[in-house]
Amino acid sequence: MKTSAKFYHAGCPVCLEAESVVTRYLDPTKVNVEVVHLGSAKNRVAEAEAAGVKSVPALVIDGQPIHLNFGAALADLK
Repeated sequence: MKTSAKFYHAGCPVCLEAESVVTRYLDPTKVNVEVVHLGSAKNRVAEAEAAGVKSVPALVIDGQPIHLNFGAALADLK
């Protein structure tokens, strides 16, 4: 059974670099990664917030938010 993960970002350089690393190193045979650009999918900001995301880029894997770096506060994307 594959693990599900969501990578939330805002499209900034910090986020795009983190996306590149995450998608390169997570084994696609073990993890389904959905990439969510909150700058263009503002309707999903509440979903990220409910998952515990405080800033982007962030990876939520098995319901556990992991903040990878600081590109933007989630509040700035509302």
